[in-house]
Amino acid sequence: MKIAIIGAGIGGLTTAIALQQKGFDVKIFESASEIRPVGAGIVLAANAMKGLQILGLQDEIMAKGHIVDTFSIVDEKLNTLSEVYAKRFFERYGIGNFTIARYDLHHILANKLKPETLFLGKQVIDFEQDEKSCSVTFIDGSTEICDAIIATDGINSKIRQKLLPNAQKRYAGYTCWRAITDVRDIDCDFKKAFECWGAKGRFGFVPISDTHIYWFLCVNTSEQNEDFKHLKAQDLQERFKQYAFPIPQVLGATKDENILLNDIVDLKPIKQFAFGKVLLAGDAAHATTPNMGQGACQAIEDAMILRKYISNGKSIESVFTDFETNRLPRTTEVVNRSWSIGKMAQLENPTLIKLRNLIVRYTPESLSEKQYKFLYEVEY
Repeated sequence: MKIAIIGAGIGGLTTAIALQQKGFDVKIFESASEIRPVGAGIVLAANAMKGLQILGLQDEIMAKGHIVDTFSIVDEKLNTLSEVYAKRFFERYGIGNFTIARYDLHHILANKLKPETLFLGKQVIDFEQDEKSCSVTFIDGSTEICDAIIATDGINSKIRQKLLPNAQKRYAGYTCWRAITDVRDIDCDFKKAFECWGAKGRFGFVPISDTHIYWFLCVNTSEQNEDFKHLKAQDLQERFKQYAFPIPQVLGATKDENILLNDIVDLKPIKQFAFGKVLLAGDAAHATTPNMGQGACQAIEDAMILRKYISNGKSIESVFTDFETNRLPRTTEVVNRSWSIGKMAQLENPTLIKLRNLIVRYTPESLSEKQYKFLYEVEY
């Protein structure tokens, strides 16, 4: 069976590795003409790491990644509202949460592909399917004939746009700056990650090595705010100088050329992933806001669930239908929960912030455990 994967992001690469290990003939078609080291940091939660462990990638990721002991939600003065200890996940699931530079993860995955798997500069303009096969047409005039298509081409998926032209992207109401910063000259604790929920914006601090951290800064604003596009690291440092150490210091230490700015957008949950011999997966199917750290993790889950169902003795249509039945309820729940968390985290009203902080501080441990169980107890 020949399978065409559209898009060489984390989801597409992981899917290709998973299917190649099962003996399938896989090709990945990526619209970009080169794979560049872009992006900031990423958290691979226990559910994703369980899948990567099955694929034999755990050791390489651990060598490049970083383990943090705690993750906390704090206020502007860094007073703790809630705290999670990483050790519990290793004890319970045999694997825990890792942080890693996105380009390092991408490099590890790409190097696990068989030769002649990845084809660059292949922008999709159309596709077709019939009872016997599928075809994908590219902007360079070439066509690929295959038995199935898996679209992992992101939130702006060309495949999804043809299948579901009314699917809606949603602006979450806030934009986000991100960067990786060398903080060896700042007295940072590289064993602790935190999110600061403040009235001016939300700041995330995620160590990815013993010298570098990944940070993000989410601020409520109109979509495509032109003024924000011109802000430099020093401007951000000035705007958040009232936040506690090390937030202003980290912003001030960041090189302007390392900063990425993107509005936060998700995909309003859709009702169908499987369309005969064509499947939507990853962000093409269920792009989510980053508030649960589950965007890439859910794409990796997709790859592992597809690996679980697929076999040469089963029709690809039934495999894709089984995938949809398994994944649709779960990914919809993740998208909706993440959207709600973002609204709560981005509050600006002082009275509502005080109330929210009390709720977070006194949330029963049992409720937190229920969420961890939902996220991490997935069967591959």
